[in-house]
Amino acid sequence: MKHLVERIDELIRLCPGRISLQGEIGDWSYEHDSERMYSSASLIKVPILIEAFRQYENGVFSLGDFVEIRKDLRVGGSGVIQALEQSSWMIKDLKTLMITVSDNTATNMLIELLGIDSVNDSIELLGLKKTKLQRKMMDFSAVQEGKDNYTCAADMIRCLKVIDESGFLKEESCREAKLILRHQQFHKILGLLDQEQGYMGSKSGSLPGVEHDCAIIGVQGKTAYVAILIDQIPEGKSGTLTMQEIGRAVYDAMTTV
Repeated sequence: MKHLVERIDELIRLCPGRISLQGEIGDWSYEHDSERMYSSASLIKVPILIEAFRQYENGVFSLGDFVEIRKDLRVGGSGVIQALEQSSWMIKDLKTLMITVSDNTATNMLIELLGIDSVNDSIELLGLKKTKLQRKMMDFSAVQEGKDNYTCAADMIRCLKVIDESGFLKEESCREAKLILRHQQFHKILGLLDQEQGYMGSKSGSLPGVEHDCAIIGVQGKTAYVAILIDQIPEGKSGTLTMQEIGRAVYDAMTTV
């Protein structure tokens, strides 16, 4: 893994912003400032997904239940619900849209359904140290009041492993969550990879000057977990290439004999 470490070190040096990273392949791990807290952007949707499955398993609701979309929760930014007239949606579909197209309205409906306190209780049960849900998506007034959502690379690795390895969630829920991640439409870490080779699932997030991604890569009997968070990106620059190159370096290390 020496070449992989050297390549990641090089890419960190070339990154246009402040970067935190954690990666694991079997017993091998790499960390760079992995517990630094960042504004989470849409990465917060991963622990929300986990809590949705936890409440489903506890019988709080059925995934086939419908919920009405309140006007005050219908917001802009990422997603498709804002452009559709349909007024009620299955919880199962809200979960899928929250992840695959990062739908902010679907996320707000799930936050309303699950409860912010319950999501944070789940975050605590998961042992996430720097992750906190304090506001709904696109709630800029809350941001002005000092309420934001936070996470770190190490916490996102923990979330990915919870989804990939049954224990906190039942095996059936893990399978469904992995399928949702696999259908992700916005790729950074996985952007240069042939996603038909093995299992690949991810969740990204972005804000002005902020780009994050976390991914599970399963190929040739090996599994990698990668989380990359970047902020302080200058205007006109992007962290996407850094993430893509790190993803490719990890994949090459997994597939090189």
